[in-house]
Formats: sequence, C-alpha cells, structure tokens
Amino acid sequence: MFKDKVLMITGGTGSFGSAVLKRFIDSDIKEIRIFSRDEKKQDDMRHKIQNNKVKFYIGDVREKRSVDAAMKGVDLVFHAAALKQVPSCEFFPMQSVLTNVVGTDNVLDSAIQNGVKNVVVLSTDKACYPINAMGISKAMMEKVAIAKGRALGDNANTIICCTRYGNVMASRGSVIPLWIEQIKNGADITITDKNMTRFMMTLDDAVDLVLFSFLHGKNGDLFVQKAPSATLETLAKSLISLYESDVKIRLIGTRHGEKLYETLVTREEMSKAQDLNEYYRIPCDNRDLNYDKYFIEGEEKIASFEDYHSHNTNVLDVKEMTELLLKLELITDDVTKNV
Repeated sequence: MFKDKVLMITGGTGSFGSAVLKRFIDSDIKEIRIFSRDEKKQDDMRHKIQNNKVKFYIGDVREKRSVDAAMKGVDLVFHAAALKQVPSCEFFPMQSVLTNVVGTDNVLDSAIQNGVKNVVVLSTDKACYPINAMGISKAMMEKVAIAKGRALGDNANTIICCTRYGNVMASRGSVIPLWIEQIKNGADITITDKNMTRFMMTLDDAVDLVLFSFLHGKNGDLFVQKAPSATLETLAKSLISLYESDVKIRLIGTRHGEKLYETLVTREEMSKAQDLNEYYRIPCDNRDLNYDKYFIEGEEKIASFEDYHSHNTNVLDVKEMTELLLKLELITDDVTKNV
C-alpha cells in the first residue's frame, strides 16, 4: 500500500519520525514529508539524510493554514506531533490542549479535505484514566480522532484510526538516556519509585504498530500492541549491569502527575476488544445519542473484565530486561566501544 505513495509525518523530527524514516527511506514509497515547527532539527535531519525523497515543511499543527499547505497531494499521514512531557504539560496545560487536541483536529480536518487515504494518530498509555494534563489532552485527542472516524463511516475516502502504546525506550525525554548519562558521569541513578512499572517498547515496535493500523484499521479503530513491562528498579539494575558500573540507586519520590503503573486498555475497552495475537483492536462505539437506551440497557459483562496494565502484563526480570535493552543502538554502540 506504500508503493508510489506520499507519506506525511507530523512531528517528523522526533524519535518516532526518525524511526519511520529509517524504515521507509529505501522502500518504493514516492515521497516522505517531514512537517514540524523546529527548523534546527529539520536542518540536522536534512544534512544527515541527504535524500531527495524526503521533503521538509516548516509549520505548526496549531495553525491549519500551514498544515493545509503541506497536506496537498498526501496519501498517508502519521500524526506524531504532540507535547509529551508530563511536567511541562502540568505547568502549561493550555499549551498541551492547543497542540494535542486543537492541533489534531486541524490535521484530521485537513486530511479529510485533501482526500488523504489513511491517517494514524499516535497516542499514549497515559490517555487511559488520565491523572495529568498530558494524559488528559491525549485522551481528548483520541476522542477527537475516534469521533471523526465514526462520523466518516465505513465507506469513506479517508480512514482515521489511533494507536496507543507505552513508553518507547530511549525516545527523546525518556528515562533511559538520562540514566545512561548519570552512569557515565558516575552519579547516582535517580528513581522516583522502585516499584513503579512501565511498559517497554522499542521504536521498531512502535512503527510496527502504526503499520499494522494502516493495513488493518477501519474508521474509529484504536490499536494497542501487547507489551512487556518492568519495574524502574529492574530497568536501573539492567543498565548498571550493562555498563559495568558501581553507581547507586537513589530514590527521589514521585514527580508531578506520575502513576505507579500505566494502563494500556481499560476494562470497558477490554470488554469489546478483539484479540489479534500481538495486538488488541478496539472498535469505536457506534451507538447514537439516544440517551434513554444508555440508562435502560447496561453492559453486565464489563464487570468481569480487568484493565490491561503494566502490573498485570508480562513483567520482565533483570536478565530479560537486559536482553531487550541490547536491541537499542544507543546502548549497543556504547557496549561495543567498552569491549
């Protein structure tokens, strides 16, 4: 489905955009458009890639005119542009709303108006039972995308679906690069809560999930990849072992808006989820606004389901976590240098 197609990646200079570029740069795709507001990152990427197949567009998802200019002639969209840092969104919640909610609405409207075939919107586990501004804005982003997909229906020219995934290891702003830097500087590894669990996914896993959504998604679908998790203590011990360091682990307490564990699928979603081996497909709710029906007809089976979260998935031990970390170039390059 990608042959001779034009792909646009919003937020394309981030970790995910770079991973998608790596996957597609040598494929038979016609053109990849990188849309973002950071000219410095675009310039760095342009010099690094040196490939005429990749086109760069300066713009902001908050400003629909700039989105429209880049969207003309596009076949497929990865919508990855977002504010993702929990602490900064806590202090500036309206900024997360403008980018994550209003920006998503702009991208989807532009895609529909320009006849884009498929749009995949990237979400996060923090959108489940959100307790912080970032998660709340991402939850609303999902609602916007699913509502537009539902309104378009099954026979529409544009298909809109969402993917929701846990922490992408070694992505920008994640804890692994921070801890590696602390280890290299001989400083203590700072942990908020050693029993806190987080889903563990590689960037390749995240790209696979989006590609699966492109191939199998229907309007309003939400896709989730089953993923293992690990406690922060296990992750820290694995890194210390890999770098053959003797640094200590220091507890510093929970940050603004952090959860003890992350939920990928709520029990309400699990009650209607389709198990597709490595993935869950959660179709959108197609009920109408007949409120009487909601009060008269309940869902008894929901009570028999539980959330799918990082405490009840496959929790990795130190050995398993170490094997997963060795899939990251960031770490293998360091380990190879140290041998």
